Amino acid sequence: MNIFERIAENKILEAMEAGAFNNLPGKGRPLKLEDDSHVPPELRLAYRIMKMADCLPPELELKKEILQLQDLLAALPDEKAKLHHMRKLNFLVMKLRMMRKTSPLLEEHEVYTPKIIERLEAGRPQAQASAAK
Repeated sequence: MNIFERIAENKILEAMEAGAFNNLPGKGRPLKLEDDSHVPPELRLAYRIMKMADCLPPELELKKEILQLQDLLAALPDEKAKLHHMRKLNFLVMKLRMMRKTSPLLEEHEVYTPKIIERLEAGRPQAQASAAK
């Protein structure tokens, strides 16, 4: 043990004896450690600083916008508005794919497109039949 480690260890022991660690918040509960193993080591510090400043990396901001747009699409009754927002959703997904070399969990965003198209196509014959009457 070098001199600095000994000094630090002595200071910690003195603080423990003085009771400085007795009333810490979260005492007796497990620590909430954040798993940042998915973040490259050279970006971890920058991401931690951004998190403390309540900022998101551009990829996460875009993913957040995609999720909000999906919720909006699920609630929209108007077909024209759905098509407009679906185009915007497809653009955002494409933009996210271009930002990242891999796109994990991106398939979940593509689930809505076929369902919406299927629903729109199913509604067309009914609308055309009612228009013909």
